[in-house]
Amino acid sequence: MLGTAMVAGAAGLGGMAWASGATSGDAAPAAGAWRDLFDGVHADAWRGWVSGVLPKGWRVVDGTLAKDGPVEELLTRETFGNFELELEWKIGKEGNSGVFYRATREYDHIYWSGPEYQLLDDANAPDGKSQLTATGSDYGLYPAPAGIVKPFGEWNSTRIIVSGNHVEHWLNGKKVVVYDLGSADWKAKVAASKFAAYPNYGLAKRGFIGIQGDHPGSVALRHIRVRELAP
Repeated sequence: MLGTAMVAGAAGLGGMAWASGATSGDAAPAAGAWRDLFDGVHADAWRGWVSGVLPKGWRVVDGTLAKDGPVEELLTRETFGNFELELEWKIGKEGNSGVFYRATREYDHIYWSGPEYQLLDDANAPDGKSQLTATGSDYGLYPAPAGIVKPFGEWNSTRIIVSGNHVEHWLNGKKVVVYDLGSADWKAKVAASKFAAYPNYGLAKRGFIGIQGDHPGSVALRHIRVRELAP
């Protein structure tokens, strides 16, 4: 199991630094250097699902990567296998977005291959009625607890760890989802979900990181950074 301690006052994401360490006697995997996927100015690490450049409707404004309504999905130009991702985000009223990981281009839509960390205005968006589709969930498969996400218009912090088959979702400093890709439990949940129609859903060992754009509402993201983990 991977663990985390949050150290207040240190430099890092949103004024906090994440110190990775073991919490159950296991050694944490070796990590590469942090690098920006968005530094507040340059969005060169991103392209559209269709467009080869930053799609229309996405813009860099006031140090954020933002959109106001339904637009094309974003995905990284690089692929990632084992990694740790951190970012901050705030969503508009009734807003709905998400972060995809290990996504491929096998299917017509990014969400048919890549698991999704849900970003949502839980209090007002329809998906907020179920914790299976609320903020921090592995969308449609593993629920996140209520009461951790901040209201629309306020900044939240997200951390995603993907190491081998092990996945962790963190929200505002708390671990909210843990699961293992390919496990018997995961296979049963996929088989009972809409993702059963896509045989290779969630099975790629390496893929793109994506940001959902095709749903209503505004979302802004900042301080997006990633570091690769050893297998």
